Amino acid sequence: MADLDVVAWVRVVDGRLLTVRSRGRDLLYLPGGKREPGEDDWAALSREVREELGVELDRASLRELGVVRAPAHDQPDYTHARMACFTAACRGPIAASGEVDEYLYLAPSDRHLLAPASRSALDLALAHGLIG
Repeated sequence: MADLDVVAWVRVVDGRLLTVRSRGRDLLYLPGGKREPGEDDWAALSREVREELGVELDRASLRELGVVRAPAHDQPDYTHARMACFTAACRGPIAASGEVDEYLYLAPSDRHLLAPASRSALDLALAHGLIG
């Protein structure tokens, strides 16, 4: 089985990581998602974040934080998720929209609420000094 190839926005405010709960999901994820055919990282990330949270990412501030690989959660066609993680500034107020029911800022102690790849992304943010 191939890995699920996704992109994620790592946004930290006041030492807490921005997460989203998609409709019908039990665990929290980072904003982002699957690429559509032909999309590069920027196109996929900016589209997904706009659809989920209604904000525009600032391309000039886009920075790759790293890539994590972890067991895929709630994805029966995939055993693992490969998630390219990026930071970027945004414009506009964040609001849950599309398939996202809510957004939450989580402290590192709330890691048990995250899907496996999002836990790995939290560890990446900690290693880069974005949290802590």
